[in-house]
Amino acid sequence: MISGERIDAYLASLDKGNTPLLDQIEREALETNVPIIRTQTQGLLKFLLALRKPMTILEVGCAIGFSALLMSEYAPEGCQITTIENYEKRIPVAKSNFARAGREESIKLLTGDAADILKELTGPYEFVFMDAAKGQYLHFLPDVLRLLAPGGLLVSDNVLQDGDILESRFAVTRRNRTIHSRMREYLYELTHHERLETVVLPIGDGVTVSCVTRS
Repeated sequence: MISGERIDAYLASLDKGNTPLLDQIEREALETNVPIIRTQTQGLLKFLLALRKPMTILEVGCAIGFSALLMSEYAPEGCQITTIENYEKRIPVAKSNFARAGREESIKLLTGDAADILKELTGPYEFVFMDAAKGQYLHFLPDVLRLLAPGGLLVSDNVLQDGDILESRFAVTRRNRTIHSRMREYLYELTHHERLETVVLPIGDGVTVSCVTRS
């Protein structure tokens, strides 16, 4: 497989970039050490949104709102996005960023534990972006699948854990072993689930794209 820092840098140089506001929010995130989706993952989202043109999007894990705003920018006009965030310090920043972009009407921010909020949602959603606590992906999956429309896409970020997913659980630090184990279970579930067709892409920190093939 062709990979490494040089090829990643070259591919990043081909990226067209985003709007000035998204670029500004990305710089602010980097300055304040808030993790946001990587350049290659941004490109994948733009492509999938252009291809599928979803009108309803659910995001699990909003942070400061960068990825929700990116999806809002590249989704069809009239698309409605629901995003979930539990970290109190990031919620007001996300709300401020949505206001800066004039997207308060098209992006709905739900605050609280995603495990509880997902159970209350009814959907359906044509597109789901999973970018929350990595150890919880497996627990969120049943509700996410319930909420996904037939033919809908589930995109999950950070599934390769900077390559640690390849290691034995005893080779990763003790504090990361539970997340490591749960992520391996999550990847197995996605790739073997009877309702899904899934591809695992080694871009960014690893992304899966799953399509609902059966109701």
